[in-house]
Amino acid sequence: MKTRAHFLSLLFLLPLFILQACGQNKKEQYTSTKNNPMENKISKPDNPYYSNTDTTKLNLTDAQWKKVLPSDVYEVMRHADTERPFTGKYWNTDEKGTYYCAACGNKLFRSGAKFSSSCGWPSFFEQENKKSTIYKQDNSIGMERTEVLCGRCGGHLGHLFDDGPAPTGKRYCMNSIALDFIPDNK
Repeated sequence: MKTRAHFLSLLFLLPLFILQACGQNKKEQYTSTKNNPMENKISKPDNPYYSNTDTTKLNLTDAQWKKVLPSDVYEVMRHADTERPFTGKYWNTDEKGTYYCAACGNKLFRSGAKFSSSCGWPSFFEQENKKSTIYKQDNSIGMERTEVLCGRCGGHLGHLFDDGPAPTGKRYCMNSIALDFIPDNK
């Protein structure tokens, strides 16, 4: 008898649960991290490929990227354009947090690896993990350089130089516009 009464009380509560769940705002589902730390921390509703948690490689056409990226981000990330030095939002910041790819949300760098290089672009001495970035030889503008690309979407981030600080001696010279930043919780 107790089991039946318990079952009936659950049946009574089920419609209330369904109404509450169906009434949630979708934007809140994607931007809230209080209950689920694995959810996206940055919401880009016009970019269905953006995720701070998905590491699946993306292989999109140029036309697909053009539809979802702002024109300035598109030019840097898909056509290897470069923002002017000392103009980007992250070149001179020292706030603690994590840097992500502005096109796909891939985790790229931690602020602990950021240093002041005085070059006018945000600089890091190491990437977040070995899969965060990939590299390509760049012989444009009459120079031999190593281009740094996002390990998930292949978007242009900047260049890698061998004049950084210890422990790596590397300088990941990145375009601010190619980065999103999430500060650490205080």
